[in-house]
Amino acid sequence: MENILAFIFENKEPIFAIILSIFLGIEVISHVPAVLHTPLMSGANAIHGVVIIGAIIVMGHAETTLSMILGFIAVVLGTLNVVGGFVVTDRMLEMFKKKKK
Repeated sequence: MENILAFIFENKEPIFAIILSIFLGIEVISHVPAVLHTPLMSGANAIHGVVIIGAIIVMGHAETTLSMILGFIAVVLGTLNVVGGFVVTDRMLEMFKKKKK
C-alpha cells in the first residue's frame, strides 16, 4: 500500500492529466452529432493505425518478456479498435445507401 501511495504522490501531475483527459474526452464525444460520427471514426482509425505501427516498432526493441507481452497486448487491442471502427463505419454508410426496389 505504501508503494502505491508513493507512486501516486510522485506522479500526481500525469495522473491528474489522464483523469482530466478522460472526462474531457467523454464530454466531447457525447456531444458529437450522428452526421459527424462516420468522418470522426475514419480519422480515429487512421490514428490507431499509426499507434499500431508504433507499438510494433516498440515491440521490436523490447528487452524484457514483460515489455514484449505488453506490446503484444497493445497491438492486439489497437487492431481490435481499428477493425471495430471499420465495422461501425460500414454500418453507418449502409444506412445512407438507397435500397434496391
